[in-house]
Amino acid sequence: MAGTGSLMFFWFGSGLLAVVHRWCSWIFLVAAGGHIAANVRPFKNHLKSGIGAASAATFLLFFGLSMWSWGLVTKPGLMKPVIATLADAPLDSLAALKREPPDTLVAILRQRGLARQRRSRCAISRCGMGSILKRSWE
Repeated sequence: MAGTGSLMFFWFGSGLLAVVHRWCSWIFLVAAGGHIAANVRPFKNHLKSGIGAASAATFLLFFGLSMWSWGLVTKPGLMKPVIATLADAPLDSLAALKREPPDTLVAILRQRGLARQRRSRCAISRCGMGSILKRSWE
């Protein structure tokens, strides 16, 4: 999990990396639940001590605070408006972002089975190429 999590954090790898990470996380959680179930009596005794109660309270506090965005737009939340903006952008603007001439971008899209309707205003959402745009930026 540390390996797949590190690769995902630094945006390395593709393919089934996120799926493998999610399934390994579920396996890890089931194993942790089994470990707690097998050791419930020592766990309760640990929570009765001052250090045990403080560590559990600290964990729960940080866990609760991590679910709040604090007004920041984080990476997963930021991707949705960016993709939505790119989906409505004219192809000439997208070509400038990719640092390619518009005709080259049109050729790439035609090669992938998409043709634009007009020279400057065929947006991604109207041409149906959102998934192609996403793959082309990876």
